[in-house]
Amino acid sequence: MHFYTLSIISSAVAPLTYASKERLDLGTIASVELRGKLKDAVVIAEVPKPSFECKEIVSTSEFCFTDEQIQTANFMASYYLCSLGEAYAVMQSDLRPVIASEAKQSKLDNLDRHGSKESHDDLSSSILLSPKQQEAYDFIDTHEISLLFGDTGSGKSEIYMSHFQKALDEGKRALFLLPEISLTPQMQTRLEKHFGECVAIYHSKLSKKARSSVLERVRSGEARVIAGARSALFLPLKDLGFIAVDEEHDDSYKSSSKPYYNARDMAIFVAKLHGAKVVLGSATPSLSSYAKFASFRLKGTHFESKKQTIYDANYDSISPLIAGEISATLASGKQAIIFLPTRANFKYLSCKSCGHNFECGFCSVGMSLHSKHNYLKCHYCNFTSAIPTKCEACGSDELTSSRLGTAEVLKELEALFEGVSVAQFDRDAITTQKRLASTLESFNSGEISILVGTQMLSKGHDYHGVALAVVLGVDHMLYLADHRAKEKALSTALQVAGRSGRSGEAKVIVQSMHSDFFMAYESDYELFLKHQLELAKGLYPPFTKLARVLFAHKNATKASDAMSEMRSNLERFSDVEIVGSGKCAIEYIASKHRFEILLRSSSGSSLRKAIRASMVELAVVDVDPIEFN
Repeated sequence: MHFYTLSIISSAVAPLTYASKERLDLGTIASVELRGKLKDAVVIAEVPKPSFECKEIVSTSEFCFTDEQIQTANFMASYYLCSLGEAYAVMQSDLRPVIASEAKQSKLDNLDRHGSKESHDDLSSSILLSPKQQEAYDFIDTHEISLLFGDTGSGKSEIYMSHFQKALDEGKRALFLLPEISLTPQMQTRLEKHFGECVAIYHSKLSKKARSSVLERVRSGEARVIAGARSALFLPLKDLGFIAVDEEHDDSYKSSSKPYYNARDMAIFVAKLHGAKVVLGSATPSLSSYAKFASFRLKGTHFESKKQTIYDANYDSISPLIAGEISATLASGKQAIIFLPTRANFKYLSCKSCGHNFECGFCSVGMSLHSKHNYLKCHYCNFTSAIPTKCEACGSDELTSSRLGTAEVLKELEALFEGVSVAQFDRDAITTQKRLASTLESFNSGEISILVGTQMLSKGHDYHGVALAVVLGVDHMLYLADHRAKEKALSTALQVAGRSGRSGEAKVIVQSMHSDFFMAYESDYELFLKHQLELAKGLYPPFTKLARVLFAHKNATKASDAMSEMRSNLERFSDVEIVGSGKCAIEYIASKHRFEILLRSSSGSSLRKAIRASMVELAVVDVDPIEFN
């Protein structure tokens, strides 16, 4: 018999020892019995025969993890303080078949080496770079890790694609990471136009059949240029030569569930494993990337554009100024985009008489009003209830709502501009990849005149006919309890502004009671970054490391006690600062009471060491947090 430790996939349980009559390779996927149930597990080490009785492995799969995936899982578990099983779960669907036949393996290796030649040599299109773009290309070529700090419309994509072409010419592959699947339709068209059938698109929203098809193309070597959201990073890639992380500042790269990894940072680790170059690109780069990596500043745009920024000193509303500018834009045959940070109709419903707020019964947050579906919905646990007609506290029928949302803006615009086609562009309206593609196509063809959306609108889409970009509700972002609040607010405003004026004259309206802040940096984001670096010294990343430890339980006392116990454990470590502890800002979600500890240290390794030595049962760790609510 042989004995192995196995990590249970998706589980926080520590690795367990099992027996096998057959010798197994590391990374082999196996089925094992745990507490009377069959579980998927991965072989992580061969060990001597233990002193205790071991269960035998039930069966082994035809799949196993690659060496690179094994190293990536080990790093993720170590850095982000999750279990190996949780790390492997991130790449669970991204498996390769175990090839028993040497002849078949040789055939696949041959495809890996030569697949690119067969798939792109006959493409006639070429990428022409301007002198400035060529400078940026050469700069990236001389750095293992670099930041392409390029204005919106400066031609970052052409530079990425030129490096993809170089990787293919060298018999290697290229990976193009995008923050959300909402960016993939337009980019897919551009990539396929140049690289043809060797392009593969991969993300978590693909159907099981489509995902299997992409995986097979990746394994066979047919897919040479792979584009997708963060899950594409964990594909079983070989011969990887170049990684581009577009919109690197975007929070969508950070996983919102355990393990709380950041795909931007993991891309750097994966690139090092493969000996590949990696470029991070953005018009509004994150403070950390700007401070850490050599950067090339690419200014200006590819197209002739004259843009004027107007500030509207109002709270989020379709003011007379905004309505007038929309009217003038439509009259000129152009289009408008309206951004605001809130979905639905209004964020909160409250009583005018007694001030009672209608909160979710399972979370301590206000319910969002969805008039179209006639319900209130919690955007944290998805609980819904009928829209009330009277206050549940005092019986008054004087109910009011606050903080404008996308659905309400759409309704107002349809009333103001009768006969004009207005579309909603957020997660409530764009529920499928097909709807996403059709909405973008309709907007770019001119069928839709006004697009109203949330963060999805600010991503790197090319809107050809937009002459007006309106930013509403940005003050709500500016003063959140978050050390990155100003960075997020300014970045969002500039990203939305960058969607207008792709050809000809354009206007940007920023509705804010704090116009001085936006005016100071609207034409110089680098100046903002320099100022923020001065403020961050000794307090915030990139000069310190942060970690947030969460405790959640249906019993508030158990969650609170777990927090107190871990805080007491952490107090032994003098090189780790306990910034604060207590109830979370949103203290109740999905029927669970939530508590937290926020930690800071000048050393990431010291921080992780202290947390590992202090862990208690309910603790969930978020290393390098970006969410503090």
